[in-house]
Amino acid sequence: MRTFLLIALLTAGLHAQTHWIGTWAAAPAPQLDAEQMRAQKLEFKDQTLREIVRVSVGGDTIRVRLSNAFGPQSVVIDSAHVALRAAGAAIVAGSDRVLTVSGRARFEIPAGAVVLSDPVKLTVPDSGDLAISLYLPKPVLGSGVHYSAQQTSYLASGNVTAAADINTPATFTSWAFLTGVDVVAPESTGTIVAFGDSITDGARSTIDGNHRWPNILATRLLARKSGPKFAVVDMGIGGNRILHEGAASKRPQFGINALARFDSDVLGQPGVKYLVILEGINDIGHAGSSAPADETVTAEDIIAGLKQMIERAHERGIKVVGATLTPFEGEANLKRGYWTSEKAKVRETVNAWIRGGGGFDGFIDFDQVVRDPSAPNKLNAAFDSGDQLHPSDAGYHAMGEAIDLALFK
Repeated sequence: MRTFLLIALLTAGLHAQTHWIGTWAAAPAPQLDAEQMRAQKLEFKDQTLREIVRVSVGGDTIRVRLSNAFGPQSVVIDSAHVALRAAGAAIVAGSDRVLTVSGRARFEIPAGAVVLSDPVKLTVPDSGDLAISLYLPKPVLGSGVHYSAQQTSYLASGNVTAAADINTPATFTSWAFLTGVDVVAPESTGTIVAFGDSITDGARSTIDGNHRWPNILATRLLARKSGPKFAVVDMGIGGNRILHEGAASKRPQFGINALARFDSDVLGQPGVKYLVILEGINDIGHAGSSAPADETVTAEDIIAGLKQMIERAHERGIKVVGATLTPFEGEANLKRGYWTSEKAKVRETVNAWIRGGGGFDGFIDFDQVVRDPSAPNKLNAAFDSGDQLHPSDAGYHAMGEAIDLALFK
C-alpha cells in the first residue's frame, strides 16, 4: 500500500511539472472564392494532404490542432497520421502514428470549430520536421487555411495517410486545416507568439528554407546555454492589418483584423509567456492603394490598437515586446500608392512611440536593423527582397539575429 501511494505521489509530482506549449502554429484566414481555391489546389475530394511543418521545441508527446475556421460546413477527416519527415513527402521509418480525436480515427470538424487530437507518443527533436497527413473523402474546399506557407506540402489521390512516401504527388504551398502542433514540456518552458503581417510570415523568403525571422529567433533560443527554453510560433498573415479586414480589399487571404483574431491566434495558444508584435505597416500602406481611401489611419489609431493588444495580453500574464515598423519607401510602392511622404511620417510617429516604451515590456528596433543608413525610409539594399518592402533571407536573418534574447527571461 505504501509503495502504491509513493508511486502515485511521484506521478502526480511529475505531471504537475509539465504542461502543453505551442511549438508550431499558423494563423488561418477566410476562404477565397471557389475558383481561386481551385487554382491554389485547395479543393479536395478523395485525397490525402501531407503537410510539412517545422517545430521549434521538441518533446516526446505531441498533439495536433486542426481547424475548420471560416468553413461553412462540417469537414470529415476519414484518417489522420503524424510522422517525422525524412525528405520531401517521405517519412522516417517507424515514426508513423495514427491521430485520433476523442478516441476516434474518423472524425468531423464542425463549421468554424477547432479540434485537438489525442496525445501521441512520438519523440520529436528540436527544430524537427513533421509530416501530418489528412484523408478527405468528401468534396470540400480548404478551410483553416494559411495561404502563404513558404513551405511545400503534398497532395495525392486516395487514402495514403500511412504511406512511407508519396509517388509523384501534386504540391501546394499553403497549410489547410492544420493550425498547430503542441508538445508536452517542463513547466519552465513557454511559448513566444510572433504576431504580425507578411514580414513576420516570411513573405518572399526562400520556399522550404525556414528563414522567417521567427525561425531565426527559435534557433538562437535553442542554442543559448542559460535561461529558460522557449518555443516560437509564427502567427503572421500576409497583408494583415490591426484595424481593418482583408476582405475590404477583396483579399480575404489577408485575414480578419488583428484585434479580431487576437483571442484565437494569441491567447488561444497553450503555454504563451511572451508576445512579439510587428504589425501596422499595412494599416498605413493599404489605404488608398489596395484598400479604400476611407480606411486611412493615423499614428494615434495604430497606437490605440497596439495598446488594446498589450492590455489583453497583460490580463493573461503575457509579457509584450513591441517591434518597430520597417521602412518601405520605393518607386513601385509610390506608384501604387502604398508609400507616400505622409505615410512615412505615420510610421515614424508609431516607431517613436514604440521606442519610448508605449506600454510594452520591451522593444526590438527592426527599423534600425534593416534600414538604409543613408536613406532611413528605405530598406538597405543588402536586405531587400526586391520590392522595397519585404526583407530578403539576409534581411530576415539580420532581424532574427538582432533580437536581444535577454528580453525572454
